[in-house]
Order: sequence, then structure tokens, then C-alpha cells
Amino acid sequence: MTDVLLAVGTRKGLFLGRRGPDGTWGFDESPYFNAQAVYSVAIDTRKAVPRLLVGGDSAHWGPSVFHSDDLGRTWTEPAAPAVRFPQDTGASLERVWQLHPAAAEPGVVYAGTEPAALYRSQDRGESFELCRPLWEHPTRTRWVPGGGGEGLHTVLTDARDPQALTVAVSTAGVFRSQDGGASWSPSNSGVSAVFLPDPDPEFGQCVHKVARDAADPDRLYLQNHWGVCRSDDGGAKWTDIGAGLPSTFGFAAAAHPHRGDTAYLFPINADADRVPADRRCRVFRTSDAGRSWEPLEHGLPQEDHYGTVLRDALCTDDADPAGVYFGNRNGEVYASGDDGDSWRQLASHLPDVLCVRAAIVG
Repeated sequence: MTDVLLAVGTRKGLFLGRRGPDGTWGFDESPYFNAQAVYSVAIDTRKAVPRLLVGGDSAHWGPSVFHSDDLGRTWTEPAAPAVRFPQDTGASLERVWQLHPAAAEPGVVYAGTEPAALYRSQDRGESFELCRPLWEHPTRTRWVPGGGGEGLHTVLTDARDPQALTVAVSTAGVFRSQDGGASWSPSNSGVSAVFLPDPDPEFGQCVHKVARDAADPDRLYLQNHWGVCRSDDGGAKWTDIGAGLPSTFGFAAAAHPHRGDTAYLFPINADADRVPADRRCRVFRTSDAGRSWEPLEHGLPQEDHYGTVLRDALCTDDADPAGVYFGNRNGEVYASGDDGDSWRQLASHLPDVLCVRAAIVG
């Protein structure tokens, strides 16, 4: 069995867990970045030495990006803020929502922020530069913050083409670039905005998360504020695939790392009742690109459950069969080592879980 590193970002620090070759899990005794909210984590395994990247948010010192090249034993914070808004923008950084190592460029890392902006790093996350064409997009003045703020929370890159970028913003929707970020187009055709007078606008959707299929890079899965969709053309058009789910409201979406047509969701009852659908702790999996869904609950709590899973708190690792992981706002972390067929609890009574990331590091 391979070694896996599990990073759990919470409202009060980062917790690191490790699974050894014998399958035993252990967590470091104390959290890193104590009392800081950790909204984003990346485990960059593109080079021989993995790098951990963490978006911390100190109530006293403000947000920052830290990195570690020894699996969390020591951490480095750049002398100058890694992510900051240029003075002429009139904006200030509230938090880093996303850290994404680029699929086709070994030294490039992208960051998504609040206010909603995209940043690019060419030194593995030590310094970042604002992507001005998206920040200055003509629609930007009409973007409206969602319930959790105006965050750019999803960044997808394409291993086939380093110029292809897809981002999602709450509540502006999906935007795509085919020229490395020099220009951007809204890509929300088929995604509904039920909370607006016009439910089918060009932009303004409250997209919660987007994930890319493992076998077909043009296939994307999208969890919306009411609605689950699939695109087969890289996001140009979206089709509803929510039939068979107990609710189409939710935050999280993840794809299997190797099996095509396979994705995972954690449905929530409603936008006005943000608890697990039917108050049951269940991950739902599709193995046929959303034509059908099956509940995965073996080993999960069977009694009434109230642990909401946020947009970045569901993930997979790189193994086959895949490890699937999620954490919730009850401070519980669950793991599956068999594609989601069975589950075990790894941690409880943690602070509010904001994000979860896992990768093979051994």
C-alpha cells in the first residue's frame, strides 16, 4: 500500500495525516498555522521533492501563502507577500481560495482569491502576478458576491495545452481562456441562475465547483447553486445531470483520478437548509458521466447527520483504486481506500473543515 499525505485545512489551522505502507493512519499532534483559517492547500508532486502550499488567513496579520519542501516539518513565508493586489486596483486581499499546480507547466502555480482574481506564479508559488485581463474583464463591475464572498475558487488547467485555462467564480460563473489568460469568455450556457430574474444569463451563475474527468479532459462536472451539470466540450455548453440525486444543491465535486466518467458529489438539502441531503451522511458517485448516481455510505454514520461538506472539502488522491476523502463542518474527516465503496473515520472534533487535499508521497 502506498504512502499518502492528507492535508486538512480548518478554521483554526492545518492538520496533516499520513497513511503508511501498512495502511495505518496517523495525524501530527498539533496543527500548523495555529488559529489561522486555512482555505486552500495544494500538494505539488510534479517534482521529485513534493511541495506543500498553504493559503493561511491570520485575523491579526492577514492572508499569506506558505510553502514546505519537507512534508510540513518546516515552513517558509516569503519576505514580501506572495499574493497581493497592485496599488492601482484599489483592492486588498481577503483570502486565497485556491492553489493549483498547473498540469502542463512544472514551475507554474495558479492562485484564486477573494476579491475574485486569478494569479500566476512561475516559481512554484513563492511569488505571484495578477492576471489583469480577467481582473479587468468588462463584466467584472457586475459580479456580485455570493453568500461566502466573491471568490475565485476553482482553477483548472489542461495537460494537453498550457494556454487553456478554466476558472469559476462565485457568483459570476465559469470563464475560459484559450490564450494563457490574455482574454476570457463566460462559459455558462446551460447553467441556471434560479435566483436571478433571468435564470439563463451569460454570466452571474453561482457555480460552486468544477472538476475535470480523468479520461476525457473535455468532460467537466459542475456543482451549481441548484443544479449539477456536465460539459463534453470543455465548458462551452452544459447539460443537466442531476436526475437521481436526492438534491441538486451542494458545494463539492471531485473526479476519479484514473477512471473516466466517474465523479463524486456530496448533496446538501437546500440553500436554506444547509445540511446533508435527507440528513444522511452520503457521498454520491456516478460511473457513467452522470446518467445515474449511487449513494456511498458503508462505514459512514447512519443516524441523522448535520455535517456540511464545503466546496474544497471533498477530494481524491492519485492511487488506483482511488482514495476518496471528505471533511465537514462538524470537524470530522472520512476516508475511503476503495473508490468510495467503504469508509472509515480518520478524525473527529477538529475545527470547522474548510478544505481537504491528498496525494501519494512515498
